[in-house]
Amino acid sequence: MQYALIYYQTAADLAREQSEPEAYWGAWSAYMGAMGAAGIMRGGAGLKQPPTATTLRIKDGEWQVEDGPFADTKEKLGGFVVIEVDDLDAALAWAARAPCAVDGSVEVRPTIDPDQV
Repeated sequence: MQYALIYYQTAADLAREQSEPEAYWGAWSAYMGAMGAAGIMRGGAGLKQPPTATTLRIKDGEWQVEDGPFADTKEKLGGFVVIEVDDLDAALAWAARAPCAVDGSVEVRPTIDPDQV
């Protein structure tokens, strides 16, 4: 079964990307490398920092475009990976290894199988 691991990082996590880039990216590279070596990765992407976001809403048929993320929250969406593992327990085990799991969070969500829609 495929699961999306959706990574949410705190402001402190995001600040480490700038202040300690070798440690920050080293942890993520090791984690992604482990998933790659396990043969479970099916896709995904990291995202640029939240201030680079643009949010679109449509109200009364009109586009409303805003710079930045749609909400000011404690955790910011940092990226996602799609993995293929046997069950939710296996997906949770991989989510627990994410560098952001300690201070931020990892949402684990099953993907929709297009053949079953």
